[in-house]
Amino acid sequence: MKFKLKSDYAPAGDQPQAIGELVDGINRGVHSQVLLGVTGSGKTFTMANVIERTQLPTLIISHNKTLAAQLFQEFKEFFPENAVEYFVSFYDYYQPEAYIPSTDTYISKTSMINDEIDRLRLKATSSLLSRRDVVIVASVSCIYGIGSPEAYEGAAVKLREGQELNRREFLLALADMQYRRNDMSLERGTFRVKGDVVEIQPAYEENAVRIETFGDQLETISYITPLTGKIRQRLDEVTIFPAKHYMTTGDVTMAEAVKRITEELDERLSVLRGSGKLVEAQRLEQRTRYDMEMLAEVGYVNGIENYSRILDGRGPGTRPYTLIDFFKPPYLLIVDESHATLPQIQGMYNGDRARKETLVDHGFRLPCALDNRPLKFHEFEGLADKTLFVSATPGDYELSKSGGLIVEQVIRPTHLVDPPIEIRPAANQVDDLIEQLRVVVERGERTLVTTLTKKMAEDLTEYLGSIDFRVRYLHSEIDTLERTDILKDLRTGEFDILIGINLLREGLDLPEVALVAILDADKEGFLRSARSIVQIAGRAARNVNGRIILYADSVTDSISKAMEESGRRRSKQLAYNKERGITPRSAERRIDTMLSPYGPSPTAEFAEAAEPSTGYGKKRRGRKTAREDDDNIRKSARGKRLEKGVDDGVNEPLSPDNDISDKNVRKSARGKRLGEGVDNGIDSSLSLEEGINKSLRLYDDIAAGNIRKSARGKRLEKGVDNGVNEPLSPDNDISDKNVRKPLRGKQLEGSINTGVNKPYRNSKKSSTNGENGRLMMIEAEMIEAAKNLDFERAAALRDRLASLKQGNGE
Repeated sequence: MKFKLKSDYAPAGDQPQAIGELVDGINRGVHSQVLLGVTGSGKTFTMANVIERTQLPTLIISHNKTLAAQLFQEFKEFFPENAVEYFVSFYDYYQPEAYIPSTDTYISKTSMINDEIDRLRLKATSSLLSRRDVVIVASVSCIYGIGSPEAYEGAAVKLREGQELNRREFLLALADMQYRRNDMSLERGTFRVKGDVVEIQPAYEENAVRIETFGDQLETISYITPLTGKIRQRLDEVTIFPAKHYMTTGDVTMAEAVKRITEELDERLSVLRGSGKLVEAQRLEQRTRYDMEMLAEVGYVNGIENYSRILDGRGPGTRPYTLIDFFKPPYLLIVDESHATLPQIQGMYNGDRARKETLVDHGFRLPCALDNRPLKFHEFEGLADKTLFVSATPGDYELSKSGGLIVEQVIRPTHLVDPPIEIRPAANQVDDLIEQLRVVVERGERTLVTTLTKKMAEDLTEYLGSIDFRVRYLHSEIDTLERTDILKDLRTGEFDILIGINLLREGLDLPEVALVAILDADKEGFLRSARSIVQIAGRAARNVNGRIILYADSVTDSISKAMEESGRRRSKQLAYNKERGITPRSAERRIDTMLSPYGPSPTAEFAEAAEPSTGYGKKRRGRKTAREDDDNIRKSARGKRLEKGVDDGVNEPLSPDNDISDKNVRKSARGKRLGEGVDNGIDSSLSLEEGINKSLRLYDDIAAGNIRKSARGKRLEKGVDNGVNEPLSPDNDISDKNVRKPLRGKQLEGSINTGVNKPYRNSKKSSTNGENGRLMMIEAEMIEAAKNLDFERAAALRDRLASLKQGNGE
């Protein structure tokens, strides 16, 4: 199948020219090109058009998971009919094996594998081996070893309808591919056998494969829903790929691999013993022989990657097989944000080498473990085919590698110009920042603030929060999934200001951000280099009101270069708009597709077997739903006017069925109406008049500060523990003793130990007896004032009404 791009818009601005030049360079056989595209110029859309026009399988490398997820989702939308895959590290948590000689401390490998990402990684390799219309979005984990593509493909089993199939050999082949038999339930990487039917859950698919045989003939192949067994699609043929990336080649059987490991062990033991390292020799022999027994019996062992060179049949010192080896030339390599991605690739090898040499020297691993490593940079260069470096600030390497062949994309499709940069003194930067923030927040826009340290980011967040700004921070100690939620909350308006350090730079698509403030901009270094300043400034380039403030007491070389480059681009953009009479507009981007590597949750196709969806457990720490803010719970303290509302789920106008008390503020479930039921202080049977009276009494009680003063055993009109003050009346009087026992031998519909008097009316009395027209008018005014939240006027009318009634002898 060919690449087919689907989009609601066509190339605009500089995009048509850039796409034409890049495609022409690829067709002419140019090895490396640079796309210098400003932030917001649609570089992703340009890349998608280049892929469609060249029809080349493509590997896109990004320098972090967040941006990789964003790119993956965008390309999934651009190429819905083609294979767009996601390949990043499958560890949610990873502590590599290490040894610290100075303290004789061994740290074993511990990790938490994300099962879904592991499936997506296997899906990426299986797609590459079965089709050509493949786009893979990867992090730098793509330069780490994953096993031989020849071994992986060689172990695969191809099935087609009507072929002869030896069931025993087929089941043994599944076991060799590291699938586990489970006849009870289908899980990823398992299979089950029921008579003439074999059902397999491939490690890389969401659907299972059902194989139906008659004797030795394969009758039908179909995709099924694993849970219900419902057939989803009939297939003519299918290829089952291994459940793990590490497989032995046909030339190296597991028995041969164990033999070679033994030979290397004996050689290494003689070296260690000859050097007098007897402890290290004993340690190495014990660990390695255990691994060999596991490989011989099970075919797999934890840490099998340390023997990958032997299992692959490679010689000592040779590079490992990586994801790039699964691409068959010609293919296109796109390095996104190349100024940040390439340095990561360059630095991976040395750190890994230093750690593993220590393990080998002290008898924890054989020397073959050194060859389980990331690629050296020159090896990466040798594997790259047609390469496109994409960045708003390309580095020196990319510029030299392309030989000066740079394609500029400066004019944005929205025709926005680069935001103006303003320099302000750093001496009073926080005070000035607060004034700027107030202006932006009032307009309903967002702000990014960058600091130099994590502590400063946290302290500034706390300080701004104390003066009623809605603010959060973002730095490396916040886990990856939570970062995406924070960015989404910023866009949806859950908060207005995001403070960070180095994570608010490349690739973040935040059209709502109108102000970027860089604190301590004159502190020369990596975080305040010219490239960093340009990248940070680019976060405001998608908003028509975007502007940049640099807080600096001196103009450094980096600031000067950044302003010069921004001025050059701005001049070009302004001239383009003036020539064509164009008015810029802010960029637009849907929020529901942002930063998700999985896309929207699919609708269940087996609804007939499903129960209504229920939310289990609490949301992750740091998540906030609409009108939910822990700070507001603390701020809704006694003494404040209740009509201002409590943002933890208490309705602002108090009504009879959701009246509140101070204790209820603490007990109420956030986000739920109190009328759904709270433990104490609520009587849903109160009439409208009684409910308003009760609300007024609560207003009086809180305003007077009687909550702290009241105590059980005192006259209830002085205040009750839970903040509800019932004025005593002839028909529902409560004495001191009645607090502890039911009123006059009658149950009050429950205990009274909370101080709330349930309605208990004397049938001989009528609330309407003796009322004249004047009293009714005042009472009606009081009710209307309470409905309009004018509790002060309602309280005054209530007091006047009580005085008149008392004068009438009521």
